[in-house]
Amino acid sequence: MEFWIGWFDQWGLPHHVRDPKETAASLDELLGTGGGPESGGKLTVWLAVDAQESWPELVQSTNERFAKAHPGARVEVQYQQWTTKNQKLDAVLAGKNVPDVVEMGNSETTNYIVNGAFAALDPARFDQSDAWLPALADACRKDGRTYCVPYYVGARVGVYRTDYFARAGVPAAPTTYAELLSAFDRLKGTLGAEDPNFSAFYLPGRYWYAAMAFLKDAGGEIAVREGDRWKSSLSSPKSVAGLTEWKRLIDAYYVGDRAKDNGDQPAVVGQGRVGVFYGNTWEAEAAADERSGGDPKLKDKFATFPFPGPSGKLLPPFLGGSTLAVPAKSTRKDLAADWIRTFTDRESQKALIAANTLPNNTVQLAEVAAGGINGPAAQAAATGGWMTPFAPGWTSVEKSNILPEMLERIANGKASVQDAAREADQRIDAVINER
Repeated sequence: MEFWIGWFDQWGLPHHVRDPKETAASLDELLGTGGGPESGGKLTVWLAVDAQESWPELVQSTNERFAKAHPGARVEVQYQQWTTKNQKLDAVLAGKNVPDVVEMGNSETTNYIVNGAFAALDPARFDQSDAWLPALADACRKDGRTYCVPYYVGARVGVYRTDYFARAGVPAAPTTYAELLSAFDRLKGTLGAEDPNFSAFYLPGRYWYAAMAFLKDAGGEIAVREGDRWKSSLSSPKSVAGLTEWKRLIDAYYVGDRAKDNGDQPAVVGQGRVGVFYGNTWEAEAAADERSGGDPKLKDKFATFPFPGPSGKLLPPFLGGSTLAVPAKSTRKDLAADWIRTFTDRESQKALIAANTLPNNTVQLAEVAAGGINGPAAQAAATGGWMTPFAPGWTSVEKSNILPEMLERIANGKASVQDAAREADQRIDAVINER
Protein backbone atom coordinates (compact mmCIF):
# COMPACT_ATOMS: atom_id res chain seq x y z
CA MET A 1 0.00 0.00 0.00
CA GLU A 2 1.60 3.26 -1.10
CA PHE A 3 0.31 5.19 1.88
CA TRP A 4 2.01 2.90 4.37
CA ILE A 5 5.34 2.85 2.57
CA GLY A 6 5.45 6.62 2.29
CA TRP A 7 4.44 6.99 5.91
CA PHE A 8 7.15 4.57 7.00
CA ASP A 9 9.82 6.52 5.13
CA GLN A 10 9.05 9.68 7.09
CA TRP A 11 9.80 8.22 10.51
CA GLY A 12 13.46 9.10 10.64
CA LEU A 13 14.44 5.47 10.04
CA PRO A 14 16.90 4.71 7.23
CA HIS A 15 15.03 4.74 3.93
CA HIS A 16 16.58 1.45 2.90
CA VAL A 17 15.37 -0.43 5.98
CA ARG A 18 12.76 -2.99 4.92
CA ASP A 19 13.64 -6.14 6.84
CA PRO A 20 11.49 -6.30 10.02
CA LYS A 21 14.41 -7.55 12.14
CA GLU A 22 16.59 -4.70 10.96
CA THR A 23 13.77 -2.27 11.75
CA ALA A 24 13.34 -3.75 15.23
CA ALA A 25 17.07 -3.43 15.90
CA SER A 26 16.94 0.24 14.92
CA LEU A 27 14.03 0.78 17.31
CA ASP A 28 15.84 -0.95 20.15
CA GLU A 29 18.74 1.46 19.73
CA LEU A 30 16.30 4.33 20.16
CA LEU A 31 14.54 2.85 23.20
CA GLY A 32 14.80 5.25 26.10
CA THR A 33 17.38 7.52 24.49
CA GLY A 34 15.48 9.77 22.08
CA GLY A 35 14.57 13.39 22.71
CA GLY A 36 16.59 14.12 25.84
CA PRO A 37 16.11 13.21 29.52
CA GLU A 38 13.00 11.31 30.54
CA SER A 39 12.82 12.41 34.16
CA GLY A 40 10.27 15.18 33.62
CA GLY A 41 7.91 16.83 31.20
CA LYS A 42 4.62 15.72 29.68
CA LEU A 43 3.70 12.15 28.84
CA THR A 44 0.86 12.00 26.31
CA VAL A 45 -1.44 8.98 26.50
CA TRP A 46 -4.12 8.16 23.95
CA LEU A 47 -6.90 5.96 25.33
CA ALA A 48 -10.20 5.00 23.75
CA VAL A 49 -13.31 6.53 25.30
CA ASP A 50 -14.14 3.24 27.04
CA ALA A 51 -11.71 4.17 29.82
CA GLN A 52 -13.28 7.59 30.27
CA GLU A 53 -16.80 6.17 30.37
CA SER A 54 -16.33 2.93 32.28
CA TRP A 55 -13.22 3.09 34.50
CA PRO A 56 -12.10 6.71 34.94
CA GLU A 57 -11.07 5.91 38.53
CA LEU A 58 -8.49 3.46 37.21
CA VAL A 59 -6.98 6.11 34.95
CA GLN A 60 -6.82 8.56 37.84
CA SER A 61 -5.27 6.07 40.28
CA THR A 62 -2.71 5.02 37.66
CA ASN A 63 -1.68 8.63 37.11
CA GLU A 64 -1.38 9.16 40.87
CA ARG A 65 0.77 6.06 41.32
CA PHE A 66 2.87 7.03 38.33
CA ALA A 67 3.37 10.58 39.67
CA LYS A 68 4.74 9.22 42.95
CA ALA A 69 7.28 7.11 41.07
CA HIS A 70 8.15 9.93 38.64
CA PRO A 71 7.70 13.29 40.43
CA GLY A 72 8.87 15.35 37.45
CA ALA A 73 6.51 13.79 34.92
CA ARG A 74 3.02 14.98 34.04
CA VAL A 75 0.52 12.70 32.30
CA GLU A 76 -1.99 14.07 29.82
CA VAL A 77 -4.65 11.54 28.81
CA GLN A 78 -6.41 12.28 25.54
CA TYR A 79 -9.51 10.17 24.83
CA GLN A 80 -10.10 8.99 21.29
CA GLN A 81 -13.15 7.69 19.44
CA TRP A 82 -12.68 4.26 17.89
CA THR A 83 -14.03 5.44 14.55
CA THR A 84 -11.40 8.16 14.09
CA LYS A 85 -8.51 7.00 16.27
CA ASN A 86 -6.42 5.27 13.63
CA GLN A 87 -6.86 8.03 11.06
CA LYS A 88 -5.58 10.54 13.61
CA LEU A 89 -2.73 8.24 14.60
CA ASP A 90 -1.64 7.76 11.00
CA ALA A 91 -1.52 11.53 10.57
CA VAL A 92 0.58 12.25 13.67
CA LEU A 93 2.97 9.36 13.03
CA ALA A 94 3.97 11.07 9.81
CA GLY A 95 5.26 14.03 11.88
CA LYS A 96 7.50 14.46 14.89
CA ASN A 97 5.05 15.12 17.72
CA VAL A 98 3.54 11.76 18.57
CA PRO A 99 1.71 10.42 21.62
CA ASP A 100 3.85 8.36 23.97
CA VAL A 101 1.23 5.66 24.61
CA VAL A 102 -1.55 4.58 22.24
CA GLU A 103 -4.39 2.13 22.71
CA MET A 104 -4.94 -0.28 19.85
CA GLY A 105 -7.57 -2.92 19.22
CA ASN A 106 -5.94 -6.34 19.07
CA SER A 107 -7.12 -6.75 15.47
CA GLU A 108 -5.45 -3.45 14.51
CA THR A 109 -1.87 -4.01 15.57
CA THR A 110 -0.37 -6.15 12.81
CA ASN A 111 0.02 -3.54 10.08
CA TYR A 112 1.54 -1.03 12.50
CA ILE A 113 4.00 -3.59 13.83
CA VAL A 114 4.96 -4.85 10.37
CA ASN A 115 5.69 -1.30 9.29
CA GLY A 116 7.80 -0.46 12.37
CA ALA A 117 5.39 1.99 14.01
CA PHE A 118 5.88 0.73 17.55
CA ALA A 119 8.94 0.35 19.77
CA ALA A 120 9.93 -3.08 21.04
CA LEU A 121 9.15 -3.72 24.72
CA ASP A 122 10.54 -6.20 27.24
CA PRO A 123 7.63 -8.39 28.41
CA ALA A 124 9.50 -9.25 31.62
CA ARG A 125 8.94 -5.67 32.69
CA PHE A 126 5.17 -6.16 32.88
CA ASP A 127 3.14 -7.94 35.53
CA GLN A 128 1.92 -11.47 34.70
CA SER A 129 3.26 -11.35 31.15
CA ASP A 130 3.72 -15.12 31.26
CA ALA A 131 -0.08 -15.47 31.66
CA TRP A 132 -1.26 -12.95 29.07
CA LEU A 133 -4.23 -14.17 27.04
CA PRO A 134 -2.94 -15.47 23.70
CA ALA A 135 -5.54 -13.50 21.72
CA LEU A 136 -3.96 -10.32 23.06
CA ALA A 137 -0.34 -11.39 23.38
CA ASP A 138 -0.12 -12.87 19.89
CA ALA A 139 -1.38 -9.60 18.45
CA CYS A 140 1.65 -7.88 20.01
CA ARG A 141 4.38 -10.23 18.82
CA LYS A 142 6.45 -10.52 15.67
CA ASP A 143 9.69 -12.43 15.07
CA GLY A 144 10.13 -13.15 18.78
CA ARG A 145 9.75 -9.53 19.86
CA THR A 146 6.92 -7.83 21.76
CA TYR A 147 5.56 -4.49 20.52
CA CYS A 148 2.55 -3.87 22.74
CA VAL A 149 1.06 -4.90 26.08
CA PRO A 150 -2.35 -6.57 26.61
CA TYR A 151 -4.85 -4.29 28.34
CA TYR A 152 -8.29 -5.99 28.56
CA VAL A 153 -10.48 -8.40 26.61
CA GLY A 154 -14.13 -9.12 25.92
CA ALA A 155 -15.90 -12.35 24.96
CA ARG A 156 -19.38 -12.88 23.56
CA VAL A 157 -21.89 -15.09 25.33
CA GLY A 158 -25.55 -16.02 25.17
CA VAL A 159 -27.90 -13.38 26.63
CA TYR A 160 -31.52 -14.29 27.32
CA ARG A 161 -34.74 -12.89 28.72
CA THR A 162 -35.37 -14.70 31.98
CA ASP A 163 -39.09 -13.88 31.91
CA TYR A 164 -39.44 -15.29 28.40
CA PHE A 165 -37.69 -18.49 29.41
CA ALA A 166 -40.17 -18.85 32.27
CA ARG A 167 -43.16 -18.27 29.97
CA ALA A 168 -41.86 -20.78 27.43
CA GLY A 169 -41.17 -23.40 30.09
CA VAL A 170 -37.41 -23.42 29.63
CA PRO A 171 -36.14 -24.57 33.03
CA ALA A 172 -32.62 -23.13 32.97
CA ALA A 173 -29.92 -21.65 30.80
CA PRO A 174 -28.80 -24.25 28.23
CA THR A 175 -25.52 -26.02 28.79
CA THR A 176 -25.52 -28.20 25.64
CA TYR A 177 -26.35 -27.49 22.02
CA ALA A 178 -29.35 -29.81 22.20
CA GLU A 179 -30.69 -27.85 25.17
CA LEU A 180 -30.06 -24.61 23.28
CA LEU A 181 -32.08 -25.74 20.27
CA SER A 182 -34.82 -26.99 22.59
CA ALA A 183 -34.96 -23.56 24.22
CA PHE A 184 -35.21 -21.90 20.81
CA ASP A 185 -38.03 -24.25 19.82
CA ARG A 186 -39.98 -23.51 23.00
CA LEU A 187 -39.50 -19.75 22.63
CA LYS A 188 -40.61 -19.92 19.00
CA GLY A 189 -43.59 -22.09 19.85
CA THR A 190 -44.76 -19.84 22.69
CA LEU A 191 -43.71 -16.23 22.01
CA GLY A 192 -43.46 -16.69 18.26
CA ALA A 193 -47.02 -17.99 18.12
CA GLU A 194 -48.19 -14.73 19.70
CA ASP A 195 -45.99 -12.40 17.67
CA PRO A 196 -44.90 -13.22 14.08
CA ASN A 197 -42.04 -10.71 14.44
CA PHE A 198 -40.55 -12.50 17.43
CA SER A 199 -37.05 -13.99 17.04
CA ALA A 200 -36.23 -16.89 19.31
CA PHE A 201 -32.60 -16.22 18.36
CA TYR A 202 -31.57 -12.79 17.07
CA LEU A 203 -29.00 -13.45 14.33
CA PRO A 204 -28.83 -10.72 11.64
CA GLY A 205 -27.15 -11.79 8.43
CA ARG A 206 -24.16 -9.41 8.42
CA TYR A 207 -23.16 -10.20 12.02
CA TRP A 208 -19.85 -11.77 11.04
CA TYR A 209 -18.45 -12.24 14.55
CA ALA A 210 -21.31 -14.67 15.21
CA ALA A 211 -21.02 -16.44 11.86
CA MET A 212 -17.27 -16.90 12.19
CA ALA A 213 -17.74 -18.39 15.65
CA PHE A 214 -19.77 -21.21 14.08
CA LEU A 215 -17.14 -21.55 11.37
CA LYS A 216 -14.41 -21.89 14.00
CA ASP A 217 -16.50 -24.31 16.06
CA ALA A 218 -16.64 -26.62 13.03
CA GLY A 219 -12.85 -26.52 12.74
CA GLY A 220 -12.78 -24.01 9.90
CA GLU A 221 -10.48 -21.04 9.44
CA ILE A 222 -10.96 -17.61 7.94
CA ALA A 223 -7.45 -17.73 6.47
CA VAL A 224 -4.34 -19.82 6.96
CA ARG A 225 -0.68 -18.95 6.70
CA GLU A 226 1.32 -20.72 4.01
CA GLY A 227 4.96 -19.82 4.35
CA ASP A 228 5.24 -16.05 4.33
CA ARG A 229 1.80 -15.49 2.85
CA TRP A 230 -1.82 -15.83 3.92
CA LYS A 231 -4.57 -17.60 1.99
CA SER A 232 -8.29 -17.38 2.62
CA SER A 233 -9.96 -20.61 3.74
CA LEU A 234 -13.67 -19.80 3.88
CA SER A 235 -14.57 -22.39 1.23
CA SER A 236 -12.82 -25.31 2.93
CA PRO A 237 -15.15 -28.20 3.86
CA LYS A 238 -15.01 -27.45 7.61
CA SER A 239 -15.60 -23.74 7.10
CA VAL A 240 -18.57 -24.46 4.85
CA ALA A 241 -20.00 -26.86 7.44
CA GLY A 242 -19.88 -24.18 10.12
CA LEU A 243 -21.46 -21.56 7.88
CA THR A 244 -24.16 -24.02 6.84
CA GLU A 245 -25.19 -24.54 10.47
CA TRP A 246 -25.19 -20.77 11.03
CA LYS A 247 -27.54 -20.37 8.03
CA ARG A 248 -29.81 -23.11 9.38
CA LEU A 249 -30.24 -21.20 12.65
CA ILE A 250 -31.15 -18.03 10.78
CA ASP A 251 -33.77 -19.86 8.75
CA ALA A 252 -35.25 -21.56 11.79
CA TYR A 253 -35.20 -18.91 14.51
CA TYR A 254 -34.48 -15.39 13.22
CA VAL A 255 -37.24 -13.06 12.01
CA GLY A 256 -36.07 -9.78 10.56
CA ASP A 257 -33.90 -8.03 8.04
CA ARG A 258 -31.12 -10.39 6.95
CA ALA A 259 -29.13 -7.51 5.46
CA LYS A 260 -28.57 -5.99 8.91
CA ASP A 261 -25.53 -6.25 11.14
CA ASN A 262 -25.47 -6.22 14.95
CA GLY A 263 -24.64 -2.52 15.34
CA ASP A 264 -28.02 -1.67 16.88
CA GLN A 265 -28.48 -4.98 18.68
CA PRO A 266 -29.27 -3.52 22.15
CA ALA A 267 -31.93 -1.24 20.68
CA VAL A 268 -33.54 -4.09 18.75
CA VAL A 269 -33.49 -6.39 21.77
CA GLY A 270 -34.95 -3.57 23.83
CA GLN A 271 -38.09 -3.68 21.69
CA GLY A 272 -39.02 -6.93 23.41
CA ARG A 273 -39.17 -9.26 20.43
CA VAL A 274 -36.00 -11.29 21.08
CA GLY A 275 -35.59 -14.32 23.28
CA VAL A 276 -31.84 -14.93 23.01
CA PHE A 277 -28.99 -13.05 21.39
CA TYR A 278 -25.26 -13.62 21.08
CA GLY A 279 -23.26 -10.65 22.25
CA ASN A 280 -21.14 -8.88 24.81
CA THR A 281 -22.37 -8.72 28.39
CA TRP A 282 -22.60 -4.92 28.33
CA GLU A 283 -25.28 -5.25 25.64
CA ALA A 284 -27.63 -6.79 28.20
CA GLU A 285 -27.41 -3.59 30.25
CA ALA A 286 -27.65 -1.43 27.11
CA ALA A 287 -30.89 -3.17 26.09
CA ALA A 288 -32.44 -1.76 29.27
CA ASP A 289 -30.91 1.70 28.86
CA GLU A 290 -32.88 4.27 26.90
CA ARG A 291 -29.63 6.08 26.01
CA SER A 292 -28.83 3.04 23.83
CA GLY A 293 -32.34 2.79 22.47
CA GLY A 294 -33.29 0.17 25.04
CA ASP A 295 -36.24 -0.07 27.41
CA PRO A 296 -35.67 0.72 31.13
CA LYS A 297 -38.56 -1.63 31.96
CA LEU A 298 -36.30 -4.53 30.98
CA LYS A 299 -33.79 -3.85 33.74
CA ASP A 300 -32.82 -7.07 35.57
CA LYS A 301 -34.64 -9.23 33.01
CA PHE A 302 -31.50 -10.46 31.26
CA ALA A 303 -29.05 -13.19 32.22
CA THR A 304 -26.05 -14.68 30.46
CA PHE A 305 -24.68 -18.16 29.75
CA PRO A 306 -21.63 -19.64 28.02
CA PHE A 307 -22.92 -20.36 24.52
CA PRO A 308 -22.69 -24.08 23.63
CA GLY A 309 -21.63 -24.93 20.10
CA PRO A 310 -22.65 -27.73 17.72
CA SER A 311 -19.28 -29.39 18.31
CA GLY A 312 -20.18 -30.21 21.91
CA LYS A 313 -17.76 -27.58 23.22
CA LEU A 314 -18.44 -23.95 23.98
CA LEU A 315 -18.87 -21.85 20.86
CA PRO A 316 -15.42 -20.24 20.51
CA PRO A 317 -15.88 -16.48 20.98
CA PHE A 318 -14.01 -13.76 19.19
CA LEU A 319 -11.72 -12.33 21.86
CA GLY A 320 -11.78 -8.66 21.05
CA GLY A 321 -9.76 -6.41 23.27
CA SER A 322 -7.20 -3.69 23.55
CA THR A 323 -3.44 -3.40 23.77
CA LEU A 324 -1.13 -0.50 24.61
CA ALA A 325 1.87 0.44 22.49
CA VAL A 326 4.69 2.98 22.51
CA PRO A 327 5.22 4.71 19.14
CA ALA A 328 8.75 4.36 17.81
CA LYS A 329 9.11 8.13 17.56
CA SER A 330 8.22 8.80 21.19
CA THR A 331 11.01 10.61 23.04
CA ARG A 332 9.89 9.16 26.38
CA LYS A 333 9.78 5.46 25.69
CA ASP A 334 11.00 4.37 29.10
CA LEU A 335 8.48 6.54 30.93
CA ALA A 336 5.75 5.39 28.54
CA ALA A 337 6.54 1.75 29.23
CA ASP A 338 6.44 2.41 32.98
CA TRP A 339 3.02 4.07 32.69
CA ILE A 340 1.75 1.03 30.77
CA ARG A 341 3.26 -1.25 33.42
CA THR A 342 1.28 0.55 36.13
CA PHE A 343 -1.93 0.69 34.11
CA THR A 344 -1.87 -3.06 33.39
CA ASP A 345 -0.47 -4.54 36.60
CA ARG A 346 -2.32 -6.91 38.93
CA GLU A 347 -3.90 -4.08 40.92
CA SER A 348 -5.20 -2.36 37.80
CA GLN A 349 -6.59 -5.60 36.40
CA LYS A 350 -8.61 -6.03 39.61
CA ALA A 351 -10.12 -2.61 38.99
CA LEU A 352 -11.12 -3.68 35.47
CA ILE A 353 -12.77 -6.81 36.84
CA ALA A 354 -14.73 -4.64 39.27
CA ALA A 355 -15.88 -2.61 36.25
CA ASN A 356 -17.30 -5.80 34.62
CA THR A 357 -14.39 -6.09 32.19
CA LEU A 358 -12.25 -9.16 31.61
CA PRO A 359 -8.55 -9.00 32.58
CA ASN A 360 -5.59 -9.43 30.25
CA ASN A 361 -4.37 -12.69 31.79
CA THR A 362 -5.55 -16.23 32.45
CA VAL A 363 -4.71 -16.14 36.18
CA GLN A 364 -7.14 -13.36 37.01
CA LEU A 365 -9.94 -14.73 34.85
CA ALA A 366 -10.55 -16.95 37.86
CA GLU A 367 -11.23 -13.83 39.95
CA VAL A 368 -14.28 -12.93 37.87
CA ALA A 369 -17.37 -13.82 39.90
CA ALA A 370 -18.89 -16.96 38.37
CA GLY A 371 -22.41 -15.92 39.34
CA GLY A 372 -22.13 -12.40 37.95
CA ILE A 373 -23.14 -11.26 34.50
CA ASN A 374 -19.52 -11.45 33.33
CA GLY A 375 -18.86 -14.93 34.77
CA PRO A 376 -19.92 -16.75 31.57
CA ALA A 377 -17.74 -14.38 29.51
CA ALA A 378 -14.73 -15.29 31.65
CA GLN A 379 -15.54 -18.97 31.14
CA ALA A 380 -15.78 -18.43 27.39
CA ALA A 381 -12.52 -16.46 27.30
CA ALA A 382 -10.74 -19.22 29.19
CA THR A 383 -11.28 -21.53 26.20
CA GLY A 384 -8.88 -19.41 24.16
CA GLY A 385 -11.45 -18.12 21.68
CA TRP A 386 -10.31 -16.94 18.27
CA MET A 387 -8.86 -13.89 16.58
CA THR A 388 -8.89 -12.50 13.08
CA PRO A 389 -5.77 -13.47 11.08
CA PHE A 390 -2.59 -11.61 12.04
CA ALA A 391 -2.04 -10.78 8.40
CA PRO A 392 -0.66 -7.44 7.18
CA GLY A 393 -3.68 -6.83 4.96
CA TRP A 394 -6.42 -7.81 7.39
CA THR A 395 -7.40 -4.17 7.89
CA SER A 396 -8.04 -3.98 4.13
CA VAL A 397 -10.20 -7.10 4.36
CA GLU A 398 -12.39 -5.52 7.02
CA LYS A 399 -12.61 -2.17 5.25
CA SER A 400 -13.74 -3.97 2.10
CA ASN A 401 -16.67 -5.55 3.99
CA ILE A 402 -15.93 -8.88 2.37
CA LEU A 403 -17.25 -11.03 5.21
CA PRO A 404 -20.52 -9.13 5.80
CA GLU A 405 -21.25 -9.07 2.07
CA MET A 406 -20.60 -12.81 1.76
CA LEU A 407 -22.86 -13.53 4.73
CA GLU A 408 -25.66 -11.30 3.46
CA ARG A 409 -25.71 -13.19 0.15
CA ILE A 410 -25.91 -16.49 2.01
CA ALA A 411 -28.53 -15.29 4.50
CA ASN A 412 -30.78 -13.94 1.76
CA GLY A 413 -30.39 -17.03 -0.39
CA LYS A 414 -28.70 -15.14 -3.23
CA ALA A 415 -25.83 -17.64 -3.29
CA SER A 416 -25.05 -21.03 -1.81
CA VAL A 417 -22.63 -21.22 1.11
CA GLN A 418 -20.00 -22.83 -1.13
CA ASP A 419 -20.30 -20.29 -3.96
CA ALA A 420 -20.38 -17.23 -1.72
CA ALA A 421 -17.40 -18.51 0.28
CA ARG A 422 -15.39 -19.25 -2.85
CA GLU A 423 -15.98 -15.74 -4.15
CA ALA A 424 -15.03 -14.25 -0.78
CA ASP A 425 -11.82 -16.29 -0.78
CA GLN A 426 -10.82 -14.70 -4.07
CA ARG A 427 -11.51 -11.20 -2.79
CA ILE A 428 -9.61 -11.78 0.45
CA ASP A 429 -6.60 -13.32 -1.30
CA ALA A 430 -6.30 -10.16 -3.39
CA VAL A 431 -5.65 -7.91 -0.37
CA ILE A 432 -4.74 -9.95 2.70
CA ASN A 433 -0.99 -9.87 2.07
CA GLU A 434 -0.76 -6.14 1.35
CA ARG A 435 1.15 -3.95 3.76
